[in-house]
Amino acid sequence: MIELLSPAGDMEKLEFACLYGADAIYIGGRDYSLRANAKNFSNEEIKIAVEYVHNLGKKLYVTVNIVLHNQELDGLKEYLLYLDSIDVDGIIVSDYTIMNLHKELNLKLELHISTQASITNYETALFYKDLGAKRVVLARECSREDIKKIKEITNLDLECFIHGAMCTSISGRCVLSNYCTNRDSNRGGCAQICRWEFERIDKDGNKTTEIPFSMTPKDLNMVSNIEDMINIGVNSFKIEGRMRSIYYIATVILTYRRIIDKIVNNSLTDAYTNYCLNILNRCANRESTPQFYNKLPGKDEQYFLGRQEVSNQDFLGLVLDYKDGVATIEQRNYFKVGDIVQFFGPDTETFNYKIEEIIDENNESIDVARHPRMIVKIKINNKLNKYDMMRIKVFDF
Repeated sequence: MIELLSPAGDMEKLEFACLYGADAIYIGGRDYSLRANAKNFSNEEIKIAVEYVHNLGKKLYVTVNIVLHNQELDGLKEYLLYLDSIDVDGIIVSDYTIMNLHKELNLKLELHISTQASITNYETALFYKDLGAKRVVLARECSREDIKKIKEITNLDLECFIHGAMCTSISGRCVLSNYCTNRDSNRGGCAQICRWEFERIDKDGNKTTEIPFSMTPKDLNMVSNIEDMINIGVNSFKIEGRMRSIYYIATVILTYRRIIDKIVNNSLTDAYTNYCLNILNRCANRESTPQFYNKLPGKDEQYFLGRQEVSNQDFLGLVLDYKDGVATIEQRNYFKVGDIVQFFGPDTETFNYKIEEIIDENNESIDVARHPRMIVKIKINNKLNKYDMMRIKVFDF
């Protein structure tokens, strides 16, 4: 089994993840979930999400992975029974209480152990297997050899992060947010202190003119290692980012979907891999690297001083309709006549296009689409599909 697993912070993102090639989706409920700032799903919305993904032949997992305090125990049993009754495929957990309840309540949904458990060895994986785990989500700090040995000895389903943010600490163990802002990282409130820049002070407590200090790791990107990960037994390839945009979700999921498909079809080339790396490195505002997979990360995997994280405006528009050679597009970022843009989508071969004319909602020709979410029409000979996307043309494919 090879599963491409996408995050979704709300129903719109879930729909785009499914459309752009995810085999399974993980979401959080309003309680017990580790993304307090995400919109998340109500109980009724979880039920709707389950029905939606199951109708597409896909799976839905729900995160129930906070570190429980006494007050969370009230209602926990009822919540787990509810998730089981609506046919959620699995829950992602880190607290032993929930693992015990999974067994006590004889739940049919699968038990997956969260990356919050920081699993980096086979003995720990076997411990959770004995508690009923069907799958373990390995710590981002696992090496190739760690993953390979855990698979060989436990034969558990292995889920590994392949793209997204890294933690300055061991996965799930950071207390910087608690210390600096009183927001608990392990209860969904991480303030991402490791992304901050800290002014330097001298021995007298005065600010210096030195470059501010930072210590954040670069993002994770496993494009070049997917085939090897398949070969050593990884089952589920997980994207981080329940709070990311639909453009990010669509771009990252479609990129890995096509990589996995090309690996299965034995048609992946170095040129296509390099193209994918370029696309993914444009998609987020931080650089990315394989981190721990082949070696311990060093200075090249870390930001220390003077980093720049400038958000790009690559996402230009969302295709709402295509008829008789005319695309109706919802503008997302500035574009103008004469721009060379790129269209892509799950059932659309990526192609470049030079914008010759833009028609506004009053059926008048304009030179620039500059107003957020304005609706425009563009004549395009290449067939497009609803929810295809238009971005800045940076790289050839």
